[in-house]
Amino acid sequence: MERELLFADKLQELKDTAKAQGNLVTKAQVEESFEEFGLQKDQLDLVYDYLKKHRIGIGTPVDTEEYLTGEEKNYLQLYINELKELPACSAGEKEAIILSAMAGDGDAQERLLTLYLPQVVDIAKLYAGQGVYLEDLIGEGNVAAAMGVRLLGALEHASEAEGALAKMVMDAMEEYIAANAEEGKKSRQVLDKVNKVALEAKKLADEYGRKVTAEELAQESTLSLKAIQEAMRISGDKIEDLEKS
Repeated sequence: MERELLFADKLQELKDTAKAQGNLVTKAQVEESFEEFGLQKDQLDLVYDYLKKHRIGIGTPVDTEEYLTGEEKNYLQLYINELKELPACSAGEKEAIILSAMAGDGDAQERLLTLYLPQVVDIAKLYAGQGVYLEDLIGEGNVAAAMGVRLLGALEHASEAEGALAKMVMDAMEEYIAANAEEGKKSRQVLDKVNKVALEAKKLADEYGRKVTAEELAQESTLSLKAIQEAMRISGDKIEDLEKS
């Protein structure tokens, strides 16, 4: 068990490293991370497959366009075209803006946010195809970046700013995906409950030759009256073979 926990910790460390490197690691980093486990080639291949499933490139960046729907590609193109109209700046100007933002200059923070918007798009593409809309991911990332540019004062060097912003944006997108997955799980559980009540109601209604009441269904099935009434409430009394409450 201890070995399994250590292995899981190493996987998480590698994912954190990838996050700091733009969702990219090298084969050498992977091999070094798991060197103490003495993994065979087929076992290392499983690690590579795991990382790829989490959109982490091994040596070369993943093809983010692969996970986009046609609708998302159209939206993305229009959004990118809008971003291209924003004023650009040189590397020296950008560093000066970062330093001013770190010092608490509100105008510099707003300017830095504008400069960082294309990076939010690139990060969002890494998380595409995970059950949420790309537009929503970009929105979450933009909110995180807007908050992040006001928190840069805690950093020591300007060179740390973009990495810190990237981490905040990635964290926000991952939290959004996780929350959406949890909400989807709850929705499926609710739907399963309604479907179960509907199925049992149909069986009894076929036997009786008419719609049945919640009380009759509770008496003739393993379902509790409370579960039946809850399913009726959730469905808006739309379970076909049950009398409305």
